[in-house]
Amino acid sequence: MEQFVNTFFNCVSLSSIILLTSLGLAITFGLMKVINMAHGEFLMIGAYMTYVVQNIFERFFPTAIFSLYYFFALIAAFVVTFFLGAVLERTIISRLYGREIDSLLATWGISLILQQAARSIFGMQGVNVRAPSFLNGGITIGGCTFSYNRMFILGLVIVCLIAVWYIMYRSTFGKQMRAVMQNRAMAQCMGINSKKVDMITFSFGSGLAGLAGCSVALLGSIDSTIGQSYIVNSFISVVLGGVGKLTGTVLGSSIIGFGSIGFENYTSASIAKAAVLLIVIIVLQFRPQGLFSVKSRKLDE
Repeated sequence: MEQFVNTFFNCVSLSSIILLTSLGLAITFGLMKVINMAHGEFLMIGAYMTYVVQNIFERFFPTAIFSLYYFFALIAAFVVTFFLGAVLERTIISRLYGREIDSLLATWGISLILQQAARSIFGMQGVNVRAPSFLNGGITIGGCTFSYNRMFILGLVIVCLIAVWYIMYRSTFGKQMRAVMQNRAMAQCMGINSKKVDMITFSFGSGLAGLAGCSVALLGSIDSTIGQSYIVNSFISVVLGGVGKLTGTVLGSSIIGFGSIGFENYTSASIAKAAVLLIVIIVLQFRPQGLFSVKSRKLDE
């Protein structure tokens, strides 16, 4: 029973991390149909912002309030990646809507530029973030240990998920966003500023990637390739769950997380990855649109 509980907690933990990195893609790729290969680099920027804010607090603030740096890091990571997302959307992405392959190639080039910029600024070696004192250790119940940092990430994911759901399905901006993505011409006829909606939507997705990077920074070393470790699973989660469906992204992330840990316990890491990909291929053979598909009144041609 203890082994089962520990395995289950590890599955939930991995699924929550994948979900947090996938939420931004659920917007930029799922709704905007932009294949943003630089999404992982926004995650990297969020992780490095955590490192920068930590160093600022170590140098200029008293030790007594050092632990508060992480909350400022969350804000800084979101603001910086939101701003960079706005710049990227206005300068490049806005010219590539409806051209998925072109957006893939362009953003892949941007990802290489951002990786090299990170190497030039922070060096080739990885850097580490010190977890705040309130995230050290964990809760031990019987023979099961639940680390505070992973529980904090799980709580952060829940908060972000609720915020994304509210913005997408309950706010006025969310209605405008979905209207623009589903029928841009009709939305413009209704008086919606589609360019403004595009910029804010893409920036918000980038900001979520920054928050994901801030959480990932608690789990290990940070380097210029950290985003590449999560981008593949994030894309798979969005496609498997159903492009444009938030519920599908949650389910897709859970399948990837539980499948990876479950198979790895009985086989190896490489076999576990192959098994998860096989499951994804089988599901997409029967459900090409993903587990959840967006309903539309447009007739399929």
